[in-house]
Amino acid sequence: MGSTGSVGTSTVDLLRRSPELFDVEALTANRNVDLLAQQAVELNAKMAVVADEESYTDLKSALSGKGIEVAAGEDALLAAAARPADQVMAAIVGFAGLAPTLTAIKRGATILLANKEALVCAGDLMVEEVRKNNATLLPVDSEHSAIFQVFDFDHKSGIDHITLTASGGPFRCFSKQEMATVIPEQALAHPNWDMGAKISIDSATMMNKGLELIEAAYLFGLSEDRIKVLIHPESIIHSTVSYIDGSVLAQLGNPDMRTPIACALAWPERMKAPVKQLNLADISQLTFEAPDHDKFPALEIARQALREHKTIAFNAANEIAVEAFLQTRISFLGISELVEKAVHTFDSIGTVSLETVKMLDKEVRNWSKAQIN
Repeated sequence: MGSTGSVGTSTVDLLRRSPELFDVEALTANRNVDLLAQQAVELNAKMAVVADEESYTDLKSALSGKGIEVAAGEDALLAAAARPADQVMAAIVGFAGLAPTLTAIKRGATILLANKEALVCAGDLMVEEVRKNNATLLPVDSEHSAIFQVFDFDHKSGIDHITLTASGGPFRCFSKQEMATVIPEQALAHPNWDMGAKISIDSATMMNKGLELIEAAYLFGLSEDRIKVLIHPESIIHSTVSYIDGSVLAQLGNPDMRTPIACALAWPERMKAPVKQLNLADISQLTFEAPDHDKFPALEIARQALREHKTIAFNAANEIAVEAFLQTRISFLGISELVEKAVHTFDSIGTVSLETVKMLDKEVRNWSKAQIN
């Protein structure tokens, strides 16, 4: 799900290198028809789906005579998620990935979760559906994968807290005054990771780390006060787990998304990935610092949203704000301002059903657009 995005293309690269390990049931994309068609042919996929219905004719033409089933639209995405694949890479960015991910969970699939917004918006609902349908959630975000690899689920009482590391993004050393004049091109230039536009902007505001904090609470069953954040500019230590005896376990590696993706694809085994081996002698120094909450208020807003059960408002307002910033309709600092206002404005709501979540998400988006206008 989302095979043409940054996580999707990294996943396809691993599948391409190990064709003997995987059969590809379906590939989906939003509207990148050319790349989707190329991937579908190369991986011998049984089905290719494009979310944008207007792109259906182009995809059908591109795959004509290839023996690959072609479909388009939201219902087609759900149909792809319902197909009998053992593993589903949930890599559709944003709220749009929630319904397909839930569809795959309800048939008991193993979900390789790269779409953090799904857990942010409907954590209680997703966790309950995973339990009820005997599905499996394997984290793909580098931070959550790192924690997963060193988290002792069988002896959870021995864990004191976890720490998510963050690069600090491109504006770590900027003053707040300098950040006020940031333009999209600057915010898209991440120092360590090659990511899509939405995730790059979220990293620059540290909203991404706020989303990850909420995701971690649901993945590992921890309250927000037991989830810490540490700035680590080199992005070598991907996160840590601190135990009550003083031990701190960490997962290290060069910043390459193919490592956590390979970990999830092969779990509980390991598979070879074309990633440069880490050489600590070459790096020689790793640095750390506490996050600056004045320059990057996103973390505290995320904590408030998690405590007060307002994570739907947090996510929806952020998606609208990021889109507006990329269109130069609001300032860089305006992203956090809008999200904070949304969290203060909307009441908490229990994620009783997908329909309830969708209703509030739509309401927050309409409110956010009105605020920007």
